[in-house]
Amino acid sequence: MLLDTAALYFRAFHGVPDTVQAPNGEPINAVRGLLDMIARLTTEFEPTEIVACWDEDWRPQWRVDLIPTYKTHRVAAEPAADADPAIEIVPDLLSPQVPIIREVLTALGIPIIGAAHHEADDVIGTLASHASIPVDVVTGDRDLFQLVDDSRDVRVIYTGRGMSRLEILTDSALTAKTGVTPAQYADFAAMRGDASDGLPGVAGVGEKTAASLLAEFGDLDGIVAAAADSGTALGASARAKILAAADYLRVAPAVVNVVRNLDLPEFDGRIRSSTPEQAAQLDKLSAEWGLSSSLKRAREALAARV
Repeated sequence: MLLDTAALYFRAFHGVPDTVQAPNGEPINAVRGLLDMIARLTTEFEPTEIVACWDEDWRPQWRVDLIPTYKTHRVAAEPAADADPAIEIVPDLLSPQVPIIREVLTALGIPIIGAAHHEADDVIGTLASHASIPVDVVTGDRDLFQLVDDSRDVRVIYTGRGMSRLEILTDSALTAKTGVTPAQYADFAAMRGDASDGLPGVAGVGEKTAASLLAEFGDLDGIVAAAADSGTALGASARAKILAAADYLRVAPAVVNVVRNLDLPEFDGRIRSSTPEQAAQLDKLSAEWGLSSSLKRAREALAARV
């Protein structure tokens, strides 16, 4: 089970009231919400291994170089003088909880894996593409739909509609949902665009048009080639839109496709019994931050999988 960790703790932060506080009065809602998610996911889907995939760089410069608008709206407009100019806007009440999340995950024995100059999506893409066992990717990010692969037992557990309405995406489920295959999804996303990631897409081409073009021409290369060849059956309107977006379409696939060949550190994601040191650290964190029932549920769920 590969966790898109930031996507989950952002969802937890916004889904659990910030009146859920630690003994010192600080909000602890994201931590407790994430622990409850882990408990539920572990119990329902019974993984043998769990990895917390991490954004070492939430907005890699190499992606920005290709598409300057990439995630621009999520950059703090006026960062502090000594801050990274591309610092992400994170709610003030969430930022202090992120180090606690890392501490708790580590004490639970869940490895935190990231890669320099890459997003958690790329870590997930690499691990999912090279795993020797079935994989469940847990995310609220549609970009990761491209990893669905029945032939390799890779599914996406999509949290976009909330934890109470999880969607399990296989090849057929994804095609029923979007009209395209997993192999076509990145091309579909590039054409459709995504305002949440600052991807403009092809003006005038929405999901239905993108899906129909992919159904007819197979992939983005085929669509671009058809637009350049006046002898193809591509309609005049669609041809004009594709040609007008030629510069964007040349670079978009490199931005939208997740990286699948990162050199990641070695780790052991197997769910195992806590060591005495881990158990003591978990007890300490529970008391210090008032994690009580949420941490207890997560520990019990993980212990049941040993």
